[in-house]
Amino acid sequence: MLLSIASLKIRRRLQISALLILVIAIILLLSLDRRLNLQAQVPTMSSGEVPISTPWRPSKKNTTYTGPKACAKCHAEESAKQHLTAMGRALEPVATSEILRANRRMTYRSGPYAHEIVRRGDQSLYTVTDGVNTISEPILYTFGQGKAGQTYIFRHDGAFYESRISFYKDIQGLDVTIGYPRDIPPSLDVAAGRRISMDEARNCFSCHATAAAYGSQLQLDRLIPGVTCEACHGPGADHIAAMESRHFKDKRIFNPGKMDADELSQEFCGSCHRSAEQVISNKLLRGLITVRFQPYRMFTSRAHDPADMRLTCTACHNPHEDPSPEPAYYDAKCFTCHRSFESLKSPVIAKTEEKEGRIDKACPVARNLCVSCHMPKVEFPGSHFKFTDHRIRIVRTGEQFPG
Repeated sequence: MLLSIASLKIRRRLQISALLILVIAIILLLSLDRRLNLQAQVPTMSSGEVPISTPWRPSKKNTTYTGPKACAKCHAEESAKQHLTAMGRALEPVATSEILRANRRMTYRSGPYAHEIVRRGDQSLYTVTDGVNTISEPILYTFGQGKAGQTYIFRHDGAFYESRISFYKDIQGLDVTIGYPRDIPPSLDVAAGRRISMDEARNCFSCHATAAAYGSQLQLDRLIPGVTCEACHGPGADHIAAMESRHFKDKRIFNPGKMDADELSQEFCGSCHRSAEQVISNKLLRGLITVRFQPYRMFTSRAHDPADMRLTCTACHNPHEDPSPEPAYYDAKCFTCHRSFESLKSPVIAKTEEKEGRIDKACPVARNLCVSCHMPKVEFPGSHFKFTDHRIRIVRTGEQFPG
C-alpha cells in the first residue's frame, strides 16, 4: 500500500528505476503511517477531501464569480446542456428541488424511529420521532439530483447535519444513506443524521456547488447551486474583463485541458471523485465502496499509464454533458489504444493500427460493446444503483471484487 502511494507520486514526474521507487517508499514509511491514521473519515455520500486553495478554487475573498449566465454569452455551446447535467445539479436549493416537489410526503421507519419528509409551500420539513421526542428541521439543501439518490442537509442545534436517510430513484422512496450502518440507531439524534464539522461542510459544498468556499471559510451567501463553469475554470470576472479589453494573450481563466494526464484525472477530477492517493491513504475506503471512486479505479487498472492522455477522465467523458449511457459509445474510445478484432486475422490491419498508436492487445472475444465486459456495473449494497467500475480488466465469473 505504501509502495503504491510512492509510485503514484514518482510516476507523475520522473522516469526512474524500480530501485529508486523502493528507496523512496521506505523513506516515506514513518510519515505516511502517521498520515493514514489522521486522514480516516466516514465515507458517506457527500464527504470528500478538497484542497483549501487550488487554481480553480482560489482562496482570495475578493475573487468575483459571475455565474453561468455570464459565461453562456460567449460559450453558448458548452453552456447549453451543462446546467442540466448531474454535475450541474449536484446541489439544489429546496425550493427548486424536483424530487422534493414531486414527492410531497415520504416516510421511512427504523425500529422505534419514524422519519418523514413533508412538503410545505417551497420548503420541505425533515422530521424524526421516537413517539415521545421529536427532531424537526427544514431541509436547507439537496445533494445529488437523483440519478442514484439524493441526500439532505439541515441545521440542528446550530450545526450542519447530513440526513441519515436519503431518497433513491430505483425504489422511489427513502432508505439509509450510503455509508451509514443499517442497524437501529441508538438515539434520536443519531437517527436524525450526522453532525458535520465546518471543515467537512466546506469540502462537501466545494464539490457540490460553486463559490461556496473561500480558503478555509464557508460562505453560503455567495453559493451558486451545482457545479457550474466557474467551479472548474475558476472565477470569471477577471476573464470577462480581459476579453472585453481584448487581452487575448492572458485570458485570466483556468483551463483544465492544459493539465497533463495524471494531474487532470487525479488532482483535478480526483479532488471530488477521489484520487488514488486519497483512497490508498484512507483506511476506511476499502473493498466494494471504492467502485464509486472513478479516478482511483482507473488508476488501479492493470495497463493504466498515468502519462497517457487517452486514459484521462475527459478522454471518454465530455464534462459539459452527462456521460453517455450507451456502451457502444465508448467503443471508439477503447480503439484509440487497442487493436481491432480484425487485426487478429490480418497482419496488414494489425501493422496499420500499430502505426496509429493502437498497440494494445485486440479482444479475441468480441468486436464491440467493450465496456459491457471490461468495465462492469457493480451495485454497492444499499445504494440501489449500479456504478460503472472504472477498473478496466478481464472480468471472470465468480471472482472476488478487486478492491
